[in-house]
Amino acid sequence: MRTVCKVDLSKPASEQPTPVHNRWHPDLEAVAAVAQGETFKVECLDWTGGQIKNDDDASDIKHVDLSQVHYLSGPIDVVGAEPGDLLCVEICDIQPLPGEEWGFTGIFAKENGGGFLDEHYPEAAKAIWDFEGIFAKSRHIPGVRFAGLIHPGLMGCAPSRELLETWNKRERALIDTDPDRVPALAHPPQAAGAWMHNAQCTHSTAHEAARTVPPREHGGNCDIKNLSRGSKVFFPVYVPGAKLSMGDIHFSQGDGEISFCGAIEMSGVLTLKTHVIKNGMALYGSKNPIYLPGPVEPRYNQLLTFQGISVNEAGKQFYLDATISYRMACLNAIEHLKKFGYTGYQAYLLLGAAPVEGKLAGVVDVPNACATIGIPLEIFEFDMTPRPEGPVKHDLGDCARVISKAHK
Repeated sequence: MRTVCKVDLSKPASEQPTPVHNRWHPDLEAVAAVAQGETFKVECLDWTGGQIKNDDDASDIKHVDLSQVHYLSGPIDVVGAEPGDLLCVEICDIQPLPGEEWGFTGIFAKENGGGFLDEHYPEAAKAIWDFEGIFAKSRHIPGVRFAGLIHPGLMGCAPSRELLETWNKRERALIDTDPDRVPALAHPPQAAGAWMHNAQCTHSTAHEAARTVPPREHGGNCDIKNLSRGSKVFFPVYVPGAKLSMGDIHFSQGDGEISFCGAIEMSGVLTLKTHVIKNGMALYGSKNPIYLPGPVEPRYNQLLTFQGISVNEAGKQFYLDATISYRMACLNAIEHLKKFGYTGYQAYLLLGAAPVEGKLAGVVDVPNACATIGIPLEIFEFDMTPRPEGPVKHDLGDCARVISKAHK
């Protein structure tokens, strides 16, 4: 079986054995080609390109250079794929790179990336996880151990020039509504930190190539935790060959990946197989990818579930706002976890990394949307359920953190 993309964790992005990239652009040349039905392997860096270390110091999270992310393997041409087709990608297997059985979860400082709850947790923090086969545990978040559901957080095909221009136009219009917002409303093309084909770009493509931060019509950074072994994804094809890229490998993730760097991030290797559905976009009316999760996932049956509604922590009412609802469900879950000895930062990291289930329960009962987040009880070493005698508080230490002067 061929390994069509190889990485070397001892080397920077500019010196990888197979070129990597961290922007979307239709003119990126493919680094490999595969036949339909061929099974092949793809190695991937972690999404930061090795900026985060396995230690107890969160300074690397605080000062991470987000202009570089995400580092992706590809593009890979699929022979016979043409614009208008659907590219079916089957994830046959996905594993950590040999000898790299660890990962990290981070909370970015509000002024450098932020996260879903950065108004409450503005400081940089991280947790390191050690892998024990299919299980993960952390010295920074003791009292939990759970099975991972390894998946690529990011996978997609290259955009056409027309689609790229659409992305840049609409995201610039959004940024212009509040250009000084921290964190930013969106990330426009940025030449600084751009890597395409083994060289830092200074030519015009770097000033129009799209950042890899959000999901878009082509797939991209969707962070769907159930796309693990045995899953299939049907991607719209916009350019000849499809130009498939992937990266941002996660050992485990909670729905929403709420701390932004919220999954257990790792380097890894995927085993893939592809085929093409000719004219598939028209046949199935597809404007976005279609996903078919695989049969492999942890079996957790008891979920302690927290509700949120469209009323924020200040008591302000919103109209059917599902984002506010999920945010409040997360905050309610964190407050519960704090009663048992976790710090708020530990709890926030745990919700991003553990196999928690987020659901949108209702969007029609005005004025409140209802969202929930369920935490598997089986992952804890102690009982987390409400009881008449009250919670038992444990000594659970803290995660690695950097406290800035602005947040003291």
